[in-house]
Amino acid sequence: MNTNKELDYRLYLQRDEEFVRTDVRKEFSRYQDIVDGRVEQVKKNYAEVRVDFFAGKGVLSKNPLRNSIYHLVVSMGVIARMCVEAGLPHAEAYTISDIYIQKADESKAVDEVLDLLGQAQVDFASRMRKLRKNPAPYSIYVRHAIDYIYDHLHQSLTMEELALAEGLSPSYFSRLFAKEVGVTVKAYILSVKISTAGNILRSTDYPISDIALSLGFSSQSAFTAAFRKLTGKTPAAYRNQREYIKLI
Repeated sequence: MNTNKELDYRLYLQRDEEFVRTDVRKEFSRYQDIVDGRVEQVKKNYAEVRVDFFAGKGVLSKNPLRNSIYHLVVSMGVIARMCVEAGLPHAEAYTISDIYIQKADESKAVDEVLDLLGQAQVDFASRMRKLRKNPAPYSIYVRHAIDYIYDHLHQSLTMEELALAEGLSPSYFSRLFAKEVGVTVKAYILSVKISTAGNILRSTDYPISDIALSLGFSSQSAFTAAFRKLTGKTPAAYRNQREYIKLI
């Protein structure tokens, strides 16, 4: 799609209406406060922005509610990426981002979405503050392996595959992972898959067979056996209960 003609027109309108976008340095300074874990400053920043939230921001949709949701999605993407680069676990950052995006998608009013964005920024800042006080003890190899696991949950992963991705011998990688994480690679992969399955079970109506296949299990029966082993319940029973089990 050639956007040059429309781009020229949009830029003309912006000049005619004296529209000025938010200074990118100021915007990223606010993001940096989140990454630095400056919770109180983050609250102050958002309170100031919230007074006239859309000033200096482009229109992403003519529908006001969708426009606010799209702005939240953009912010979540930037914040999650910056926090990951600063040490927040990949899976944690993007799962938190997903949670707020899904909640925004269910919102019925612009104010609800903007409230969620403020909550999300404080949530990320709080996690980053905690991370800086208690740095993760994992080496870069193990951190990369954990990210790889979360990115390939749909596959049947092996310890040898992870070791190869990090350029380490399987025996050395296996010892390193167990020493730092406290469980074997195989046990960790299974825990992540079952924990992810639990999240899907309680937040969606997807068929259990589809969940099993999407997480790389050979069959629904194999998934059910593994799920029962770690949680003490079948997937169906877990979906129907009120209290949920945190596995990792």
